[in-house]
Amino acid sequence: MPQPQPPRTSHAAGSTEPVGPADGSPVRPRVLLLFGGRSGEHAVSCATAGGVLRAIDRAKYDVVAVGITPAGQWVLVEDDPDRWSIVDGRLPEVTDGPAHVLLPQSTAGRGLQVLAPDTVPVAIGDVDVVFPLLHGPFGEDGTVQGMLDLIDLRYVGAGVLASAVGMDKHFMKLVLAAQGIPIAPFMVLRPGDFARNPAGCTQTIEALGLPVFVKPARAGSSLGISKVSSLDDLPAAIAEAQRHDPKVIVEVGVVGREIECAVLGSVEGERPRVSQPGEIVVTNSEHGFYDFEAKYLDEASVELTCPADLPVEVIARVRDLALRTFEAIGCEGLARVDVFVTADQQVIVNEINTMPGFTPFSMYPRMWQESGLSYPDLIDELLQLALSRRLGLR
Repeated sequence: MPQPQPPRTSHAAGSTEPVGPADGSPVRPRVLLLFGGRSGEHAVSCATAGGVLRAIDRAKYDVVAVGITPAGQWVLVEDDPDRWSIVDGRLPEVTDGPAHVLLPQSTAGRGLQVLAPDTVPVAIGDVDVVFPLLHGPFGEDGTVQGMLDLIDLRYVGAGVLASAVGMDKHFMKLVLAAQGIPIAPFMVLRPGDFARNPAGCTQTIEALGLPVFVKPARAGSSLGISKVSSLDDLPAAIAEAQRHDPKVIVEVGVVGREIECAVLGSVEGERPRVSQPGEIVVTNSEHGFYDFEAKYLDEASVELTCPADLPVEVIARVRDLALRTFEAIGCEGLARVDVFVTADQQVIVNEINTMPGFTPFSMYPRMWQESGLSYPDLIDELLQLALSRRLGLR
């Protein structure tokens, strides 16, 4: 079982830098890496944590690893990167343990506690910032962010509203369209819509034009996504998407190159930064599209070109749209924006991901690496941004 850390003091009043217990000397900020969770992306979150644990500067940051089990239990876990890596197709998972973690109970403190059966809570010291490496519902969607806001605990990444909008593809597209950002045509199937009126729903989907992509509205990592080229396959695709989310989104299958941009927040008053765009090419035709297996289990089948081989003017438009998308939903910290570039050089925004993957082969850190910012420096920037962020309403 991981050993509890010694207690520490809280922040000095009005300061973002913690102080030592007696002499006021600076100490390493303590980072709570939070991962796992209740969503279908539990294993991807664990793999993301493995990447961050390997890259974070231990001389600069004190790390506490906390995993959330699929049942929602918060447990103190080992901070060994190898424990949380995807190896030979094995997907890591947080399992329950004897050391359950309790967050601070108010804005008055920063102290973590662990609670074992038939014992009183034991203090394990203060935490300065949370890095919520959670993907999918119940973590990336504003739920955890709201909990941390309630106790004034700083964290990396988007706040409640941007997290919720970024997670729900339906409302994300509505917000982007309202800001004049180009998106592909789509329709939404709310719970029960297809069961009540399959003929009407099918007719509406047919009017979009085949092929279409059928997706859970609130999921990521390509879970539950199907490419539908025949209406006969539509019921099965909807059922597959609904295994992950009762609300389903159906999108026109845009024919174009898949381009991504990494966006990194800046200090208050400055505009975010945008990486060079990268292009994803799936070389193994068995995948059909950039699905879960291609992303996480078959790295050899995916090629990333960064910067993407595009005309200078198109690159400028891609980067501008990535920045506008980030700002349209009020994002903070980081995001990955995915677009399509069509044969006639139109740029269409597909989606924004407010907590992109951080596995060693994830596109977000790789694009920053190709743009001149190393993985460890990227982690450092994100943590420094979070530590300097204003508490309360922003």
